[in-house]
Amino acid sequence: MAEVTPVSRQLNRSAILVVLALGTFILGLSEFSMMPMLPLISDTFSSTPAQSGYAISAYAIGVVVGAPILMLASANMRKRTALLIFLSLMCLANSLSAFANSLEQLVVFRFLSGLPHGAYFGAAILLAAEIAPQGQRASFMSKVFMGLTIATIVGVPIVTLVGQYLSWRYCLAGAGFLSFIAFICVYRFVPNVKNSQPSNLLNQFGVLKNKLVWSILGIVIIGFGGVFCIYTYIADTILQVTDTPAYTISIAMVMFGIGSTLGNYVLGKAADKSAINTTGLVLVGTIIFALAYVTASHHIWLLYGVIFFIGCSLGLATLIQTLLMDVSPNGHAMIGALVQCAFNIANAIGPWVGGIVIAEGAMPNQTGYVAAALFAGGLVMWALSYLQIINKPKLEASHA
Repeated sequence: MAEVTPVSRQLNRSAILVVLALGTFILGLSEFSMMPMLPLISDTFSSTPAQSGYAISAYAIGVVVGAPILMLASANMRKRTALLIFLSLMCLANSLSAFANSLEQLVVFRFLSGLPHGAYFGAAILLAAEIAPQGQRASFMSKVFMGLTIATIVGVPIVTLVGQYLSWRYCLAGAGFLSFIAFICVYRFVPNVKNSQPSNLLNQFGVLKNKLVWSILGIVIIGFGGVFCIYTYIADTILQVTDTPAYTISIAMVMFGIGSTLGNYVLGKAADKSAINTTGLVLVGTIIFALAYVTASHHIWLLYGVIFFIGCSLGLATLIQTLLMDVSPNGHAMIGALVQCAFNIANAIGPWVGGIVIAEGAMPNQTGYVAAALFAGGLVMWALSYLQIINKPKLEASHA
């Protein structure tokens, strides 16, 4: 038998990461493309922006429901088997969404599309952490998450243009087709190996007793709602406030995507050194740029710049995942599910709160004020988490 060299092992790792990132690319395409297409969906079904926003919230609720159920059900499955099941569900549900005949049907199908989202993400992130060399866990996880951020650069702007010139239905059908391609790639490149550590349900549910886990999740649930509050109504802001042509929406999506990709890379590196300190700095920055969004929206080039920096905050995903795995050595399947639940609760809260403000007569750009308040709430949860983390060694020493 030929010896497996370090170089070949690195090549195998790289192939696995690329394939896993293809899946997160599809998830990013499926989730984020709906937001700039809200005006198109409203035109198709003669609904208001707030009513069309239910399709976004339904997806997020699907993630919240599906992530813990599917992650726990598949915790002792081989990773490749679990990923193949999740990709099959992604293919079916996105394809059904493309053929929805009413807004109500679309909402149901988007709920089904969300069910495998968190489970795939959680399984892929855990697999990346398992194959990572010593000291590179956070950066390996960020490479899997890179698929989602690349989707915001390339995928979302392209499908936005496709939706504007053809139909939003083609975009969801494309997500279904790509899920089939990813299925083949996972089967081909991801090794069908047994889990290195069999899951214990008591350990998984034991995570729920950790107060620090809940305060860190609170950073996401409250704070990350600010990202989605702004992102959901970028298209309406550009059309109603900035008053520039529709193609500038795609450019704004590209700027958000470039920011999210750069932020994911930089923050992934920073997380290997100090995830908690980096998280606090990012949250302070998001508050500043959310407030700037309100005024910047009157000038398209300033708006592009602010959207870029808001996009950088998506790198928080890697930071939060790293923090949770550090503070809870066991129950990583449950952690993977909880992280995805938290992000998608934020994805439901952000558009919902923003929609309420708009329904009360506010302009779409004034969602920046709402987002700043949500980011500030996330900063409060960060402060609570930080105090627990720095005091934890003292408490352990006193009980020793």
